[in-house]
Order: sequence, then C-alpha cells, then structure tokens
Amino acid sequence: MNHSRYSWPLFAGIIWSILFALMSFYWASGGMIGAATLGGEIYRMAIARENDFVLIVWLTGILKLVGGLLLGTMLGNWEHKFFIKTVYFVAFVSGILLFLYGLVNFSTVLLSIINLLEMKIDSYAKWWRLLFWEPYWMLGGILYIISSRRFAMKSKRPRQVSVIR
Repeated sequence: MNHSRYSWPLFAGIIWSILFALMSFYWASGGMIGAATLGGEIYRMAIARENDFVLIVWLTGILKLVGGLLLGTMLGNWEHKFFIKTVYFVAFVSGILLFLYGLVNFSTVLLSIINLLEMKIDSYAKWWRLLFWEPYWMLGGILYIISSRRFAMKSKRPRQVSVIR
C-alpha cells in the first residue's frame, strides 16, 4: 500500500513516541542526563530514586511505547469498522490530551517566567520546559491528531480490489 499521502505525521508520531519512551526508560534506569531540565519535585524525586517515582517513570515509558504501537496499527488495511473507529477515537483523544497537557504546562511556566505565578522550579528548568518539553508534548498531540484524522479518511476510501486473471 502507498502510505505517502498521509504517512509523514504517522511516522513522525511513532518516532516521537519511541524517543519519548526511551527518555523515560533511561531516567527510570537511573540516568540523569537531562533530568535537571524538568526541575522542581520531579528532579528531586529523580535524584532521590524514590521507588514509586521510578515505577511511574517505567510505566509512562511503556505507555509511550503503546502509543507508538497504536499509531503503528494505522499502517494496516483494516476492514472492521469497530476496530477502525476505536483506533481513531483512542488516537484522536490521546492527541487532544497530549496537546492540552503541553499547552496548560506551557501556559503555567510562561506565567511563572513573567512573575504572574509562583512555581518551585529554577529558571534553568523553566526555560527548558517553556522552549522544549511543553512544545514537545504539544507536537506529539498534533502528530496524533493529524495521524488519526488521516487514518479515518484513508479508511473511508473504497478499497481497490485486484482481479487475478
């Protein structure tokens, strides 16, 4: 099947999910590169290696991989309407939630930077979150939304049946 017309956000979303999962697995394994960019309580828990926190980081890494697998299912030619609608709905809602999570955090960090809101994270982490982490969440949301919409459109097109003679 030719995926070229709808696939760039789909493949970008899969890569986004895998990279994000790998970051979580790295931090859950004890890696500290980049952890300071998160700031505040998250950074404190990463340093302390609290068991509950480590478990949550492992689980979020797994969840991010599941998101990549969800997008990967969109590469198939599915005929079951219920399956198509379920994949579309889960990916679309996930995209909205990812985008809103990033947008809300972006807004609160921005309000903190302009001194309209107090946040207990240092300036270094605030700037990293404003310029990288929160836009990264929003990018993932956009990729999931676009992928799900294109998947739905692709699934509605009539399938071409080849006749073997």
